[in-house]
Amino acid sequence: MPGLGQAVKRQARHAVFLAATGAIFVACTWWIGQTSGFGTALFFFLLLVLPWWVIQSYDAFLPVLSETEQEDPTAQQSRVGLRRTLAITWTQAHDIRYLGALFLLTALTDLYIIVANPAYSLTIFCTKPAGLLGVLAKAQSPTLHTLIGYGFLRLRRWSLLVYLVYAAFGFLNATANYACFGYGRVRTVFLLSLIAFTAYVLWRRNCFPPPSRRQA
Repeated sequence: MPGLGQAVKRQARHAVFLAATGAIFVACTWWIGQTSGFGTALFFFLLLVLPWWVIQSYDAFLPVLSETEQEDPTAQQSRVGLRRTLAITWTQAHDIRYLGALFLLTALTDLYIIVANPAYSLTIFCTKPAGLLGVLAKAQSPTLHTLIGYGFLRLRRWSLLVYLVYAAFGFLNATANYACFGYGRVRTVFLLSLIAFTAYVLWRRNCFPPPSRRQA
């Protein structure tokens, strides 16, 4: 519950701010669902609301500063608020781990779609493979998402390479399908989000240390 942990820590103003922000986010999600459909609302929730929810939960989990830390003016300024939490999240690469969790969630949803709709065919470069090739085409999605999700959660450098290969394939496939079938809302959102995700992962590539540095 947004603000509850902060209220327990006797950070009243901070708790009220987070509770109000949470209410606004929930209202925005509901409004988007009413005006643009469930899929758009879910996309908004996963990309904005859920990360904020996780960060404020992590903020509630973090202990208050010790008496020594409270004497430090810099630490005192960040004792209440998300600045300290965001700094820890950034230095500990929790944002990459969050993306890993999203990939694992996507792997589960992909697997459910495949099992629940056995006749569903994935479009690969303007074609829909059938038979064994069709099964393999559908299986690659949850498989790659699982590998990337696990690797991101563990900050393994090999997962960065796997993601870049996945992103390159996804970009080429989406571009080809765009040329063949023209504009599609799902296709367009996937392409734009893939570009944004890849740019962010490349920006944060230093979060994936090489094995030698990780063991040290």
